[in-house]
Amino acid sequence: MAIKVAIVEDNVGIRTEWMRLLKSTPGFQCVVACDCAETALREVPLRQPDVILMDINLPGMSGLECTARLHQALPHVRILIVTVYNDSHRIFKALQAGASGYLLKRCGGEELLACISDVLNGGAPMTGEIARKVIESFRSPTVALDETEGLSPREEEVLSWLARGYTNKEIAEQLGVSVNTVGVHLVNIYAKLHVRCRTEAAARYFSGAQRTENAPRSPAGSKRPTPN
Repeated sequence: MAIKVAIVEDNVGIRTEWMRLLKSTPGFQCVVACDCAETALREVPLRQPDVILMDINLPGMSGLECTARLHQALPHVRILIVTVYNDSHRIFKALQAGASGYLLKRCGGEELLACISDVLNGGAPMTGEIARKVIESFRSPTVALDETEGLSPREEEVLSWLARGYTNKEIAEQLGVSVNTVGVHLVNIYAKLHVRCRTEAAARYFSGAQRTENAPRSPAGSKRPTPN
């Protein structure tokens, strides 16, 4: 079944390019393309996409506010920010609004398609430059043990892998359990931390206790794709 993608982009050239890319690639389908947030809020929920490509600088309502509203209306739909802005303020505003990934527009078509698939499979794709900014901001997390003390040891372990950008499948492989088991742990983690998505759970993890000594380490020989 094709991945259904919605586009929210005011630049007609970029919007057309993305539409053609999705149309010409097996396994992908563009279900709606909007040139402003107001149209997106009206049309996107009717098309039930799997992933939304969202620009930030839109006429009228901003892409950040549109992201927050669509995330509230469609909590299971993944939203990928695709923009020219690379400042930390906008990055974290987007993640707080409910975005599951953040890409710069200079990424190529092949990378964009890979990121759409990745975010749908539970990943949090980011352009390498953006990922480095996020990592730098988490170099010295503050101590707040009460944030995650209600989690079981296994839930703590799952949350630690999740916070480092691992997908459900990758977490399952690292822990030697099924993907469904990881999903059950995540449901429990979200409920205990009072969060709604992977991004919020990761933010709660990094704002909690320093886990440098206790964080799980990848087994010898294990490999994980490095963000491009």
